[in-house]
This record gives sequence, structure tokens and C-alpha cells, in this order.
Amino acid sequence: MAETALVREWEAPFGVDIRLTLSVHGRGRGDPTFRIDEAGAVWRTSLTPEGPATIRVTGRPPARPAAGTRAVAQAWGPGASWLLEELPAALGLHDDDSGFDPCAHPVLAEVALRHPGLRIGRTGRLMEALVPAILEQKVVGHEAHRAWRFLLARFGTPPPGPAPAGMRVVPDAKTWRRIPSWDWHRAGVEGVRTQTIFEAASVADSLERLLTLSNTEADRGLRTIPGIGLWTSAETMQRAAGDPDAVSVGDYHLPKVVGWALAGRQATDDAAMLELLAPYAGHRHRVTRLVELSGLGPPRRGPRMPVRDYRGF
Repeated sequence: MAETALVREWEAPFGVDIRLTLSVHGRGRGDPTFRIDEAGAVWRTSLTPEGPATIRVTGRPPARPAAGTRAVAQAWGPGASWLLEELPAALGLHDDDSGFDPCAHPVLAEVALRHPGLRIGRTGRLMEALVPAILEQKVVGHEAHRAWRFLLARFGTPPPGPAPAGMRVVPDAKTWRRIPSWDWHRAGVEGVRTQTIFEAASVADSLERLLTLSNTEADRGLRTIPGIGLWTSAETMQRAAGDPDAVSVGDYHLPKVVGWALAGRQATDDAAMLELLAPYAGHRHRVTRLVELSGLGPPRRGPRMPVRDYRGF
């Protein structure tokens, strides 16, 4: 017998582009925890504090002309109620963009006009954002995404409900710690990243509690784990905590893209990028999201990023 879904409708007090806002949680094409179906609905799986769950989210026109977006969600599994309760946060309810003026720069103004429904949401699940971020440390994206797919196919669990084929729920911390060395090798994950995931999984409960602290305190606590630096923490905090100011310092491409979009030149290092972002303090991640959506960037010349570079960050 088919599992019955729990349903929630939530009318946001603002316009929200559901697909765009939730898209940051998809780690490459074929991510087993994220899908967009033919109808445009977003599917996500999660290992919530109450157990595994699957959620499907769509949008409807607002009930009143002046109202925001109406989100409609169905959820299945032991954690269904938890995911539905957290739906507003995931769609940006707590995203405070006061003090941010995109009109301060023509590129930002144009992109914000094209994407008025961009919000920075929070999942409230730190390990789910942290492990794929660690896998993406200093390797090209497709290699990290292949490792993520391999590990979830082998060690994830089937999702509750009628999820699209191939979806999986992330392993719990105990399972991450028990993955044998040969499977990490088959996934293409070397010892440095493997050990960092092991260290994080060993204190997973404490890490999840970091989300009850301020973003600054949570970032500081997260970076006490060996192998987790500024970049990994920022990538995690952007998704798990909805931190609008977390800059991915150490990213291979971001300084060049930010420099090109905001100054018409390549910012060749993190210091130059941070200088360009300084006027937007409090919203620097929001700015980089808009910059990435602009599609602007320097001409592709010069050496490509090496396939692997195991310097931890």
C-alpha cells in the first residue's frame, strides 16, 4: 500500500522562486538527494532528527494579488513533519535582506531584477551540507559529484514515498565512520578528505548543535575540526544556516568571476575579491549568488584547474 503523504501549504510574505532558492542543494547532475521532475517540482531527501524523509515542493499563484508565493509541499517518512515544519526556513523566511541595495551596482541591480524571487534558505541539517562540501575540497566538480553519487548509492538508504528513481537518503554519522577504506578509494576520495569526514562524523551531534548559535560562532566551531577551513565552512553555512555573508574564500573560480562582474577585471586572489565585496558586508554571499547568476566572467584562458590538489581547506 502506498505511503500517505503529509501536506502543507505555506504562503510566503514575499515572492520566492522555489526552484532557484532550493537549487543550491543539488550537488551536480544526478545528485541522489535532489531532483526536479518534469512538472518543475523540487524533490529533496533528508535525514532529519526524526528520521528519513522525502519532500516535494511546488509553487502556486498567491491567494491574494498582493501576497507572496504560495508553496505547496508533500512529505513522506518518519521525518515528514519535521521537513514540513522547516519548509518556510528552507524557502528563506529568516533571510533578512534589509540593508542590501542591489542598485548600488548595475550588474547586481540587473540580476536582482531578473531574479526577484531569489532567497537564501536554511535546511537546519549541517552534516548533509558538510560532507559534500568536504568531497568538493580542491577537486573539480564532476569528480566530487561522482564520489557523492557513488557513496550514496552504496551507503545511503532508499527514500520514503514515491521519490523519483535513483534518489537516496544520506547515511547517518555512524555509517560515514564505518565506510571501509577500499570504498573511499573506489569513490576517488583520498585519505585527507576521508579523515576529515571521519572527524566530522565522530562529533556529528555537536556539529548539528552549532546551528543554534550565531553564524559567526557556528563558523568558528566548525573550523575547529581538522581539515575544515574557510571555504568548507562557508559552503556549509550557506546551505545549512542560510548565512547571507558566508564567502567561499579559497574558491578557484570565484575571485575571477567577482572581479570581472563588479570591477571589469579579474580579481586574481581572495584579498582582492574581499575588497570588492567589503561594501556589501552582511550580504557578501548574497552578492556572489547574484554574480554567479549574471553569467559574467573573464575569458577562459590559461591553465585549467588540476584534477586533484589535496591541500586541505
